[in-house]
Amino acid sequence: MMVLIIQWAIFLWVIRSLTMDFSTKLLEAKLVKRYKRFLADVVFSDGKKTTIYCPNPGSMIGLKENGCKVWVQKAENPKAKFSLVWKLVENSDGTLVCIDTQIANKIVFEALFHHKIPGLENYTEIITEPKIGDRSRLDFLVNFQDRPSCYLEVKSVTLSRLPGIAEFPDSVTSRGSKHLKLLTEIKSRGFRAIQLYVVQRNDANFFKIAEDIDQDYNESFVQAKSLGVEIKPFRSEITTSDISLGSFSPKLL
Repeated sequence: MMVLIIQWAIFLWVIRSLTMDFSTKLLEAKLVKRYKRFLADVVFSDGKKTTIYCPNPGSMIGLKENGCKVWVQKAENPKAKFSLVWKLVENSDGTLVCIDTQIANKIVFEALFHHKIPGLENYTEIITEPKIGDRSRLDFLVNFQDRPSCYLEVKSVTLSRLPGIAEFPDSVTSRGSKHLKLLTEIKSRGFRAIQLYVVQRNDANFFKIAEDIDQDYNESFVQAKSLGVEIKPFRSEITTSDISLGSFSPKLL
C-alpha cells in the first residue's frame, strides 16, 4: 500500500512539473481597447480602469474585440512600468487563448527538459538561443550522444479565423522567414532542424500557414518543408491557473 502511495505521489509530481503555473493568480477583466501594439486598457468588475502591458507584437486578429473577457497577471518584475500583464483571452464559447508569446518557449523548454517531445528524448544537453554564424540565433539546440544534434525554432500561434483551424502568422514576419531559411541551411549541413509551432489555444484540431497574410513566409515554409525541415505543431493545454505543452498535434493542412 505504501509503495502505491509513493508511486502515485511521484506520478503527480511529474505531471505537475510539466505544467507551468502562472506565478500569481490571474485576474478577470474586460478589454476596453488594445493600442500601440504593447498597451491595452481594461476595466475590472468594480469599475476600476487601468492600462496593462500586452506581451504580443502581432495583429491579434479576433482577440482584441472591445468588451471581451481577458485574464491579467501581476507583473513579475516589481520595477515594471505597468503593474499588470495581459495573459489570456476567453472567447464567448469558453475557449482560452494565451496571447503571451514568450510563454511558448518556456513550455517547450519544460517539455524538452522532461523528455516529453517525441524524437527528442534522451538528450545529453539543451542549449538555449544557440548562436548561428556571427549574428543569428535560434531558440534551442538539443545535443545527443548517438545521433545528430537538432536545432529548434519555436513560434507562438494564436490566430484562428475558421472553427478548429489555427494559423500562423497573424501579421507579416520577415524575422519568421529568416528563421525558416536558417533552419533550411542547417538541415543542409547534416543537422536535424525543427520548426515547432505552439498553438496557444485549446480549440484547434488543424494547423495551416496563413498564406494570404504573408506570402513570403509561406514560400519559405514550403521550401523548408520540401528540403527536410521538420514541421511540428503542438496544442497547449490552458487553464486560468496553468499552461503546458499538450501531447495533441493538430493536423497540418
